[in-house]
Amino acid sequence: MFTFVILEFSSKIIEQAVDAFAQLPGVGKKTALRFVLHVIKQDKIQSENLSRLVMQLKTDLRFCERCHNISEQTICEICSNPSRDESLVCVVQDYRDVMAIENTGLYKGHYHVLGGLISPLEGITPSNLNIDGLVNKLQSNRVNEIILALNATMEGETTSFYIFRKIAPYNIKLSAIARGIAVGDELEYADEITLGRSITNRVPFDSQIKK
Repeated sequence: MFTFVILEFSSKIIEQAVDAFAQLPGVGKKTALRFVLHVIKQDKIQSENLSRLVMQLKTDLRFCERCHNISEQTICEICSNPSRDESLVCVVQDYRDVMAIENTGLYKGHYHVLGGLISPLEGITPSNLNIDGLVNKLQSNRVNEIILALNATMEGETTSFYIFRKIAPYNIKLSAIARGIAVGDELEYADEITLGRSITNRVPFDSQIKK
């Protein structure tokens, strides 16, 4: 049985602010109200700083032209770092996965952020993702290996197989992270040791298909 929370507000501004916070993922009306009350208690400088940072998220951030990672520059710090191995490209779903892998300290290659996973139920098709950009990278002949580091879910497996088919005409080594990540798990929630070992002990992707 579902319980609906009805909140009565003494201020229209508070009600509108609660509605705005409640639009954030995983945030209900009660949690949103706690956020609003916290902001009200802050001094003016803290509130202005929060407002400025929220605006900067929309005005000062962009997607890297090479890997589609979130960046403040046209080319992100990872792609512009000469010490990174550009012959090695790790394919991930989004920015959170880049952060998770970087936190392991074990990966020194480049990334390619898809911006999602193929999901017909949600209306997400290959054309909605940055897959063509990945294929275009192979034409430079600089990439020797692609690592598929996608979630061990139905959507992740579907996306991995689609990429496998797309890059098949190219003479590129294709591998996938070792299954230290349990089936159904998402990369961002994996501990750093397990994720690091999964990257280091990656296996050829076609060997997973044959299983």
